[in-house]
Amino acid sequence: MRDRRSILHMAAVGFAVGVVSPRLFAQERAAEALRPLTGGVTPIGKAERADRLRRAQAMMQREGIDALLVEPGATLIYYSGIRWHRSERLTAAVIPASGAPLIICPFFEKPSIDESLAIPADVRVWQEHESPYALIADFLTTKGLAKGRIAIEESVRYFAVDGLQAALPAATLVRDPVTRALRMRKTAAEIALMQAAADVTMAAYRWTYPQVKAGMIPADIGALMSAATQQLGGKVEFNLVLLGEAAAYPHGSGKPQAVRAGEVVLMDCGCTVEDYQSDISRSWIHDATPTPQQRAVWNDVARGQAIAIEAARLGVPAGAVDDAVRAFYEQRGYGPGYTLPGLSHRTGHGIGMEGHEPVNLVHGETTRLDVGMCFSNEPGLYLPGVMGMRMEDCFHMTPQGPAWFSHPPASIEAPIG
Repeated sequence: MRDRRSILHMAAVGFAVGVVSPRLFAQERAAEALRPLTGGVTPIGKAERADRLRRAQAMMQREGIDALLVEPGATLIYYSGIRWHRSERLTAAVIPASGAPLIICPFFEKPSIDESLAIPADVRVWQEHESPYALIADFLTTKGLAKGRIAIEESVRYFAVDGLQAALPAATLVRDPVTRALRMRKTAAEIALMQAAADVTMAAYRWTYPQVKAGMIPADIGALMSAATQQLGGKVEFNLVLLGEAAAYPHGSGKPQAVRAGEVVLMDCGCTVEDYQSDISRSWIHDATPTPQQRAVWNDVARGQAIAIEAARLGVPAGAVDDAVRAFYEQRGYGPGYTLPGLSHRTGHGIGMEGHEPVNLVHGETTRLDVGMCFSNEPGLYLPGVMGMRMEDCFHMTPQGPAWFSHPPASIEAPIG
């Protein structure tokens, strides 16, 4: 039997571990303090997916496209609801310009595919010794499309393209002009899910921020953020935590990091709610009055965000938003262009079912902003060897102009909002 001294020693060690490593207790603490925010969200339904197919097929007919090939991933979910992984065994959808889509998959995977299939479709299976491309060729030949123009969704792998071309040598394979145009412009239902994801991430920030203590490492803070996100009803996508000098490098450093008074804490976090994502960043100075340099850099980034949202007007080329921010930064002595110290990455990226989607707020991008387009706004500033600051909030384009999913923070002293 253990004596009293050993029991007290173990309790003290356990307490110390709890203080140093909140990862051990993050889930329990979040469960006690937080409740889900996503109980009332409405997933994408049958009517929405039917409308997507209708719009896709109408666009295919206008573009002279006879069929569209899609592999597993966000686009397959977008059109069909099928949630599946990619492997060497081809699972795919073929969407004709009219009529029901074809779904092909390995025979033994069909029960799993059927679980998430959310549209009427012709599901055909292939055995291990058979060619999946023969199924596609038969489907298209029966429709009189053996010599048709077949669009390839932009993320489809080369071996699938090669196999299809071999099975349909008279067909013409072309770039997909449809999917990007549709997915770039979100509907009201999609916007609502992105808003829910942003609400979850901001609530998780508000819970996590006051618990950040000196000595914590990125994994400690990430565990708190993940626990909060899950408890609030989101699926964790990423929690990037950069401390001190590491914040000068947009995607971090492999060097050991810990929270220290007077140094930068930069968090870049996102979640998914019913297939739609958030992406929000916050920066602050831990447990100290910001130095004049820290305050100046934070304020410049805040102004950069404001300039970006002011420049984001319907009909404006997406690249013009990046140009406006970069012009301001150059006036402040950063750059020029993408050089450091300054803004070494684009001002923003498209977002929706994936964290990074076309089109980007980047120099030279000519696509014009349109209703339903969604972007991150994250014109960070990076001073190698010293620090970095990034605030990031996403917005969507409405008929009246840009609207925030989350609102930028008011000041470096109130970094969460």
